Amino acid sequence: DHLVVMVHGIVGSTADWKYGAEQFHKFLQDRVIVHCSNSNMHKLTLDGIDVMGERLAQEVIEEINKRPQITKISFVAHSVGGLVARYAIGRLYRPPGQSLENSPQSLRDSNRGNIHGLDAVNFITVASPHLGSRGNKQVPFLFGVTAIEKFACCIIHFIFRRTGKHLFLTDNDDGKPPLLQLMVDDCGDLRFMYACLPAASMCLDCEYLYIFMLTDFLL
Repeated sequence: DHLVVMVHGIVGSTADWKYGAEQFHKFLQDRVIVHCSNSNMHKLTLDGIDVMGERLAQEVIEEINKRPQITKISFVAHSVGGLVARYAIGRLYRPPGQSLENSPQSLRDSNRGNIHGLDAVNFITVASPHLGSRGNKQVPFLFGVTAIEKFACCIIHFIFRRTGKHLFLTDNDDGKPPLLQLMVDDCGDLRFMYACLPAASMCLDCEYLYIFMLTDFLL
């Protein structure tokens, strides 16, 4: 009754989580249902965090609808997938009192929020650039040279398109602040709640675990 959604990184695919999914099946076969996200593979990962997040949210809804027995949900994400998962969670989040009809009675009676009617359990990201990849020696192939890092901000969209703009905080859609800056708090009907601050009494009541490999590189 526990759905685990695994989200790959930039220019990735479901194959990136093949081994991880196999381990879940091996050790937790009777306890979890593993789904490797397939809505943002390969070049689709260059469309932007928000576009990918909307796709992932819809994909998760479809998986939930196919498995009415599911009552809990967790996310495991790598690199940019962590940002996409955070965006999707912001879209899927339901405040207390707004649970779906198919939500467990215990969840409907509680004062906790939920993820599209499911009880949120874990949110795990591996080497995800939650604060972006701009400056501070974040991208190894720029060698930490300030001039190169500044120049990269001007050309990154030619390589990684809209996702590159989001990662380097150079996007200003409709004159708004960069998306990653907006994602530090609720934004309109999106409840981001800045998952990078688990101690800040968030409504989700999840267990948060962030695993960073050396630093948050552009992966």
